[in-house]
Amino acid sequence: MEQEKFNRCPKYTYQKLPFQIKLQIVQKVTNGQISINHAAKTYGISRSTIDYWVKKLATFNQKSIGMSKDQEIKKLKEKIQELEFVKDFQQDLILDFEEIVGKEISKKHLPKDLIKELEKKKRNRSKNNG
Repeated sequence: MEQEKFNRCPKYTYQKLPFQIKLQIVQKVTNGQISINHAAKTYGISRSTIDYWVKKLATFNQKSIGMSKDQEIKKLKEKIQELEFVKDFQQDLILDFEEIVGKEISKKHLPKDLIKELEKKKRNRSKNNG
């Protein structure tokens, strides 16, 4: 009988945390500020509980931010346009630099897809200028 007492797994008692603290923990874990293991040790909560919170409350946290799908899509489209502009500007700079220097540096230092785009731009420039 005495051996049974020693073989039992210890029971852990966990404190009940307010909803705001749960949301803060989920936000820190989903943003990558802390790991689930670190949060479990810091707050004295099991990893499975935090994992459960992340699954359940991550969507709640996103809804509380208040950005709708349409707003998010619009924002992403604007970001794509901005990046396309930056890419075109950089390609123009590369082509101008190659014209001034007289050497093709792009073939040695850039990815193949980008080289193809630059060659298309060169052809379009020569058609427009010629």
